[in-house]
Amino acid sequence: MNRLAFGNTSLLFLVGAVLCLAVADIAITALNPWVEILRLARGILRPDFLSIEAWSIVWTVAFAVVGVGIGASAGFLLAIAFPHFAAVRVSAMVLRSIHELFWALLLIQVFGLGPATGVLAIAIPYTGIFAKVFAEMIEEADLAAERVLPDGTSAVSAFAFARLPEVAERFKTYTLYRLECGLRSTLVLGFVGLPTVGFHLEGYFKQGKYAEAAALLGVFYVLIGTRRLWARPATVPLLFVGSLLLLPEGIGGGSSLANLVRFVTHDIVPFPLRTGDVGSLTTWSSFAAWLQPIVWNKILPGVWNTIVLAQIALVGMGILALVLFPLVSRQFVGRIGQPAGRLLLVVVRSTPEYMLAYVLLQLLGPSMLPAIIALAVHNGAIVGYLMGRHADALDYRQDAPRGLNLYAYDTAPRLFGQFLAYSLYRWEIIVRESAIFGILGVTTLGYYVDAAISELRFDVAIVLILATVGLCAVIDALSRGLRRTLRISTLATRLADAPAR
Repeated sequence: MNRLAFGNTSLLFLVGAVLCLAVADIAITALNPWVEILRLARGILRPDFLSIEAWSIVWTVAFAVVGVGIGASAGFLLAIAFPHFAAVRVSAMVLRSIHELFWALLLIQVFGLGPATGVLAIAIPYTGIFAKVFAEMIEEADLAAERVLPDGTSAVSAFAFARLPEVAERFKTYTLYRLECGLRSTLVLGFVGLPTVGFHLEGYFKQGKYAEAAALLGVFYVLIGTRRLWARPATVPLLFVGSLLLLPEGIGGGSSLANLVRFVTHDIVPFPLRTGDVGSLTTWSSFAAWLQPIVWNKILPGVWNTIVLAQIALVGMGILALVLFPLVSRQFVGRIGQPAGRLLLVVVRSTPEYMLAYVLLQLLGPSMLPAIIALAVHNGAIVGYLMGRHADALDYRQDAPRGLNLYAYDTAPRLFGQFLAYSLYRWEIIVRESAIFGILGVTTLGYYVDAAISELRFDVAIVLILATVGLCAVIDALSRGLRRTLRISTLATRLADAPAR
């Protein structure tokens, strides 16, 4: 029965992606993409390491460490209250549904291009992510230690001495993994002007300086690949303090407090409510007239294009994950091939989707295609890597088949439920990422958000961002509902839950 449900669900998503392909703009509009691709390949083969701006790497790490540290701390506090208060759950959902780039574009209006913008753009959405994940980990913890506590033990003591020790290791693993994600997010913040690695990469790619870009990316991959060496529980406090001291100075912004008051009380208040009497029916009639064209001309087409892009990318991710996971499984490539496969997928998953889409946009021209490829490749590498770990944790018979037969008749069928669990979990993440590709010119919700901010129409931008939050909430609810229906809601969806090797 489960296999039938798995097949029907997969077929439904596949048919949906095919229908979306029929209406998607996936044309290659570059006049001669192969010339630019060859130039890129030559730059990758001859990286110019002498051109690297060392401080951009330092600031990338500093923003990530401080932002993730604050996000993890705030998320932990919210996680304790998460199961008990709907307001906390809704707040966490809103925080995590707004992409770091959107937060950065809004925070720049308050703090300018300063350290507060970079740190908070990471910390705010990560607070929502940590709150949800930590709350799930606490809920899943073994309660055996609590049952033997003496009568009268306070809730605080029970949590601190019985529940927390059970989840501390998983908290640590997940937080350090999130630091890797924070490095990718911080790199992308360079595209809005913060002095991280992404700031220089954007300049290099715009100018066709691929050797310089390749060198900087190579150092970034080394930074990600060696994260386990320099970001350890013993070194994290020193990293946090050092990062605080090394954050760059701000540029412009004026008085942050005055900017914040103006932004909250004036800029983001819908224009009709800002200028009229909120107790008057005329004012609310004007508000409805103001909102209607935003809904029809921006929100509806933006939501449609976001869904179209995300559904194609989701199925592309699934296909790539099923193709790639044998590359990191000893059962398929052996002990010699496994490290090479892992290195390949770590490099691919370490490349932020936004940056990969930006590069492909230069090569292929403006359309949905660069964003689809970027999302499918990045997320396919993540899921493929995790599936490879699960494949190695399976118990195989002594007379198990080899090669394609092992894959098609033994491994893939046994892992398909886990594959669907990962895919449905990534669904909401892909929708969230799809929205921001509008900043690159794809007419998703982010396109209209970026246009509104460029025109200083922050009230319109907030409405559009809230539409993004609503879309992510709907997809998240559908994903959780499907996981329950398919009886895979208890399967792993996070790196911290994947089998260790």
